[in-house]
Amino acid sequence: MNYKVSVLFRAIPVLMGAVSAALGGYVLAHASGPSARVAGLVLIFLAAICLCLFSTAATIIRQLIGRFSALDRVLYPALGFAVSGVTVGYGLSLLTETPRPPPDFVAGHVVFGVGMICVCVSAVATASTRFVMITENSALPEGSPPRSPAPFGPLTVRVLLALPALAALVTWVWAVVLLAGGGGGAAAGRFTAGHVMAGLALVCTCLIGLVASILRQIQNTYTRRERVLWPAAAACLGAVGIVWGLLVLALHDRSTQLSAGYVVIGLGLICWSILSKVLLLALVWRRKAPLANRVPLIPVGTALLCLFLASFLFESADSAVLVAARVLIGLGCVCFSLFSIVSILESGTGGGDDDPEDGTTPAAPETGTPATGGTDRATGGREPPGDRPAT
Repeated sequence: MNYKVSVLFRAIPVLMGAVSAALGGYVLAHASGPSARVAGLVLIFLAAICLCLFSTAATIIRQLIGRFSALDRVLYPALGFAVSGVTVGYGLSLLTETPRPPPDFVAGHVVFGVGMICVCVSAVATASTRFVMITENSALPEGSPPRSPAPFGPLTVRVLLALPALAALVTWVWAVVLLAGGGGGAAAGRFTAGHVMAGLALVCTCLIGLVASILRQIQNTYTRRERVLWPAAAACLGAVGIVWGLLVLALHDRSTQLSAGYVVIGLGLICWSILSKVLLLALVWRRKAPLANRVPLIPVGTALLCLFLASFLFESADSAVLVAARVLIGLGCVCFSLFSIVSILESGTGGGDDDPEDGTTPAAPETGTPATGGTDRATGGREPPGDRPAT
């Protein structure tokens, strides 16, 4: 990967985060009504996911271009966790304020769930601090022993795996409580917050497989079972999110509940964007995958689907789904940020080995007669009969 391309891939998550945050700020400043406050706050904090994805992108890219330092090893994961803490804290502050406006009940839960996703992405960034070892381990024969000494200690591995697992568990439990009628607030607010929290929990669950895949490959403990397990799990979770959203739309015709269904569909598409990363790691592990360079098209497709769905909802001019239309734009920004990460993985795991970085064609090996002074072992150093001059 050359330097200019590396700058582009690092800029994409930052630009997408800026688009989402700018739209959120515009909605808060110029739109009116409770739905505008919910959509504006959610859009602003969806930019936090993009910033955490930037920390992951920078962590991997600086290793690939040979500029990764001891400071980078701490700085980028710390940036991700700091953004996660701010997001989680702001979500909780919205839920604990008194008096609490009804829009803040929904916005607080969603922002908190977004913070849980940020925690999971920050765990990905931390696991990626030894990313270059994946290529080294992939070149080893099947059945080779784990790395010794291990790149990550047993405690570090358990903590990195526990972070997304705990984030997913907390989000799932909170979603179930809301859908069961607990958690306070009005019934319509609990319905919307509960379903969206469930969609956010699906994304957190999906990220468990990504963290596990990166850690196992770095430790050289990745198995054939995991090659199938994690991509299949991500694909199923994305399908669950999309079907869940469609069921909400089909079974609940009240206008205040339609937005939840569309947002859950968008979160299912994010799961499929994460699938592209897990799938790519599985495809290129100790085998050639000619179609691996097509995998980055998956998050491009999901981003376009989010934007197309948002445009249809805007065209409907239904105020009940306006909040979903706005949020889907932010989800599309997250999907396109994931495109940059998948492209980086494709480059870093050997997908771009056939393309020279400087645009030149590698020189072909020379063929023909050996250089003067060379000898041929098969003829014992004598000149072959066919090469002797005629007499």
